[in-house]
Amino acid sequence: MVKSFTGARAKEEKQMPKQALVKEYMSRQLITFKPTQSIDEVVSILIYKGISGGPVLDDSNKLVGIISEGDCLKQIIKGKYNNSPTLNGLVKDHMVTEVKTLQPDHTIMEAAIAFLEQRIRRFPVLENGKLVGQISQRDVMKAIEDFSR
Repeated sequence: MVKSFTGARAKEEKQMPKQALVKEYMSRQLITFKPTQSIDEVVSILIYKGISGGPVLDDSNKLVGIISEGDCLKQIIKGKYNNSPTLNGLVKDHMVTEVKTLQPDHTIMEAAIAFLEQRIRRFPVLENGKLVGQISQRDVMKAIEDFSR
C-alpha cells in the first residue's frame, strides 16, 4: 500500500477586487458648449450627436454650467403660451450653474451613491479645477458589470 503525503499547503488568500475608479470609466472626449451658443444650436448638436447634455465652458475653458435636454425643453415649453414653441435664448440663460462634480480618483461606488443622492444623469470630472472628463450613470453600470465578471 502506497501512502501519499503532500504536506501542508498554503491557503489561497482571496484578494479583494481592486476598486474601480471614475477615471477608468469616464468619457474623456466631450462635446462641450459655450454660454453664448443658442439653444437652437444646442438642440441640433444634442440630436445629431445622440447625447442628452454636456458641460458648458467659458472662454478660458473653466466649467461654468451644464446644459441638458431638459433645459432645452423648458425653453420650448415657454413658447407654448404663444402657440409657437421656440428655441430662442442662449445657453447662459438656461444652463444649470450649480454644478456637482466628481474627481477622477473617486471610486465607482462613490459615484453610484452620488448619482442616487443627487438624482442627476451625469457628473463632470474635475482635476485641479480643470475639466478632464464626464461620468454618466451608464458608465457606472458598465463598471459594475465589469466588476461582477
